[in-house]
This record gives sequence, C-alpha cells and structure tokens, in this order.
Amino acid sequence: MIIGIPKEIKILENRVGITDAGVRQYVQEGHTVIIEKDAGVGSGISNEQFEKAGAKIIDTKKEVYAKADMIQKVKEPLPDEYELMKENQILYTYLHLAAEPKLTKVLCERKVKAIAYETIQLENGSLPLLTPMSEVAGRMATQIGAYYLQKDHGGKGILMGGVTGVKPGKVTIIGGGVVGTNAAKMAVGLGASVTILDVNTARLEYLDDIFQGRCMTLYSNAKNIEESVLDSDLVIGGVLITGHKAPTLVSKDMISKMSKGSVVVDVAVDQGGCIETCRPTSHQNPTYEVDGVIHYCVPNMPGAVPKTSTYALTNVTAKYGSMLAAMGVEDAIAKSPALFKGLNVYNGYVCYEPVARDLHMEYRPYK
Repeated sequence: MIIGIPKEIKILENRVGITDAGVRQYVQEGHTVIIEKDAGVGSGISNEQFEKAGAKIIDTKKEVYAKADMIQKVKEPLPDEYELMKENQILYTYLHLAAEPKLTKVLCERKVKAIAYETIQLENGSLPLLTPMSEVAGRMATQIGAYYLQKDHGGKGILMGGVTGVKPGKVTIIGGGVVGTNAAKMAVGLGASVTILDVNTARLEYLDDIFQGRCMTLYSNAKNIEESVLDSDLVIGGVLITGHKAPTLVSKDMISKMSKGSVVVDVAVDQGGCIETCRPTSHQNPTYEVDGVIHYCVPNMPGAVPKTSTYALTNVTAKYGSMLAAMGVEDAIAKSPALFKGLNVYNGYVCYEPVARDLHMEYRPYK
C-alpha cells in the first residue's frame, strides 16, 4: 500500500503524522511511504531522516493525496484539502467530526473511508490513540493557566503554589479522565489547591487514592460545578463523551460571576467545548476575554510541543496503521473490534452513531 503523509496546515501545527521510526516499520512491512517535503521539520525530523528510513519525499501536497491509498495525518483535513481527497481513500487521523459538520459532509460526498483516532476504543472503554495527546493537553492546561494568571499576561497576579504564609491558587478541573488527571498532577505539583469533579464515583475513588488527599474530589452536578467555578482562579475543562459533542457544563452566567483576571482553559474545545463561552482559537492568537475572564481554547494544544507529541502519537498509531495498510479497512476492522469503532465514514455515509446523532445526519451502520 502507498501511505501518504501530508504536511499539517492548521495554524502553528508542528506535529507530523509519523516519525522516521514509523516510516521504517511500514517499509519493512513492504509498504511505500511518501511524505510531503518538510512535513517533519516542526517536530525536528528532517527530509533526510525520513529518506534514510526509506520514505520518498514529495514536493506537493496535491501529489501526496493523488498517489496515496492511505493518508495518515494528525489533525482533520482543512478546506484547502477537501478537493484533494478521493473515493475509497483511507483517511487515518484525528477527526472530531461531532464538531465538524462541513468536513463530515465532504467525507461522505467524496466517499472517503475515514478512521478517527479518537474513537478507536478498547473493550475496557479506554481510547488508546487519544490517551497520549490527552496526557499532553492536560499537563499543558495547568502550565498555560499558571502563565496567564500572571499579571503581566493579563491575569489577576497569582502564583499557583502561593508561598509561605500566603494562600495558593485555586484550580477546578471538570472531568477526572486522562486530561483531568494529568492537569491535576501538574497543579498539585505546583502546590495549588485543586478540586476535581466527575460523575463517575469509581473514578473519584481512584483519584482520591492516587492523590492521597492532596486534591479534593467532588461529584459533578450543577451546584458543585457552580460553587467550585466561582471560587476558582483557574478552571480547566476536560470532559469527553466518546465521539459526541461535549456537554456545556459551565454557563456564561458562571463565567460572568468569576473574579476578573481568572483563567479558563477548555481542553474539550475540539469536541465543541464544555464551557459556554468557549470558541476555538489558535496558537497564533490563543486567548480572548469574556467579562474579564481570560479564555484559552486552542483545539490543537499538543501542536505547541511537537517533539513530545509526535513521538507519543506514533507510538500508538503504528499498530492500527500497520493493520490498515496490510489488510485494508474492511479486513482490518473485521479483525479488530477496537479499530471497528474508529470507522466514522464509509461508502458515503456516517457509520458512527454518536456523530450522526449530534450532526442530525443519516446514520448507516457498516454492513
């Protein structure tokens, strides 16, 4: 199979869909890998390194799409790439289609076989291809929040951990999954006063156990969310319902009642966001204010730390990528129930029910 790796074109997205080690694996398995020129530069991987691993460097994105049987990316295709996709081409990338009605329609019209990293799901409910990027985004969320709480960056002028004799900053994390746990690790490490909210009591027990009382756990309901948010210096949204648009849990009214110079970081923005005042921003212009509260809502947060993110991503995408390249979509998903859940669009229709429901599109199950 010919596997094409285009250069990412989202603003300041420095990740690339594969590492040189990933190329080497595909080549050893008998596949051809073509990579758009300079696709890996942002992640510190040169054209020469890719060539040494056995890839062919291609000058244009158009040629990569035209020649490839499978396109392996990091982020969803943008409008400039819509026309490049072709019928029966496998698209293997993060898609987050519940927040992308236009892209979903294009994938259906062009009859692309679209596999979404974020909905590949193991029997235990875990999302192996989302986990490493959620770890990165969760850790970054605390780091970014601490940065914007500084007065010189527009915040209220609070040091997250406080100092002797002075209260630490208060951090509320909504969602105790991978994002929330990693955000909490960083916040606790900085010495902040941390509250995590979740609806899964077993998860709250687990968090109580691993943090050993160093952060407060609360059941997530409207009352607890409101009280925690209003009392916070930093609010981190880390809610995920697999494949669905994120539920709105923090209202505009709550934001308006927060103290000026507070910060919110909505990691759920790529699924529509769990904070009502959230709208997608970019690494170029990452923040805006609503009622004096700083909002950071960049959908591709890990793109800012590509040397970590690209390698973490390839570690988990390689297994399923090899299956798709060796067998094609149909045989690969027949063999792997986890990969089957990754199939979002097939033969012109949405075949992943949560996406179809959220976008009010026809759901047609695969076979």
